[in-house]
Amino acid sequence: MTKHPEVTTRRTILKYGAGITVASALPSIPAFGASTILKRAIPNTGEMLPIVGIGTSRIFDVEDNTPEWQERRGVLQNLFDGGGTVVDTAPSYQDAENVIGKLLTQMGARNRAFVATKVWADGREEGREQIENSFKRLRTNKIDLFQVHNLSDTDTQMDILRGLKKEGHIRYVGITHFRAGYNRELAAALHRHKPDFVQLGYSLNQLSTETELLPIAKDLGIAVIVNRPYGRGSMFRNVRGRALPDWAQEFGANSWGQFFLKYILGHPTVTCVIPGTDKVKYMLDNLGAGRGALPDAAMRKRMVKYWESL
Repeated sequence: MTKHPEVTTRRTILKYGAGITVASALPSIPAFGASTILKRAIPNTGEMLPIVGIGTSRIFDVEDNTPEWQERRGVLQNLFDGGGTVVDTAPSYQDAENVIGKLLTQMGARNRAFVATKVWADGREEGREQIENSFKRLRTNKIDLFQVHNLSDTDTQMDILRGLKKEGHIRYVGITHFRAGYNRELAAALHRHKPDFVQLGYSLNQLSTETELLPIAKDLGIAVIVNRPYGRGSMFRNVRGRALPDWAQEFGANSWGQFFLKYILGHPTVTCVIPGTDKVKYMLDNLGAGRGALPDAAMRKRMVKYWESL
């Protein structure tokens, strides 16, 4: 199985963050005491959602009862034990939906997860079939968040999803895209459909989201899930061999991963970030970004300036 590039580069970078060598060796989450993961409200309902979750693209397509399977189970266990809930998947992520469904059932953890998936279909018949299959693979009759993936036949699929929400099979509906080149189309879809959630690409490497989409989400009261926070690993490659700047300690960043995530989470419109995660040590590191201080507006400007200087 091909390694996710984000995972490969992060493995070589983590050693440059203070304290991560110890955390990487831990089999389960350490005791954080009073330092619990931060939560933000879903605008439409006020439901509080932990600000760090997990994405499953490319990395949860694993075979049953293999070392990779056990590692993914450990990732989910540490997500939940660390206070996280959001698990994002899709039928286009190979067998990830099926793996998530099996693991949550095996772990007895369905009530600990906020499960999000997607429909990427053309037409009503194909959409309904794909949605029905997602329920089967995830082994549930109720899904927390169902999203139209990559603006695919958005009008038709949103109509189907809203019907299922009205019937009580779906709690929230959303729309997604990850490419900055589609910001204009995604903005138009948000105005047209006013979904509960939008999932989008946003990072120090994709700052156009900050001006082109986040203000719209705020104005319309749409929750924001951020994908690809590490730019599929390219951001780790940019800092390979570099120590964190001393001032990163001012907002509690102990690794480059936390530096990147805390920049995103420092924006008050972001509800949750979902980095793709296939190792327990990465899950522990990600959760650390959701605890303690977050950079304020002035610090975030400093982070941008530093990033652009690299």
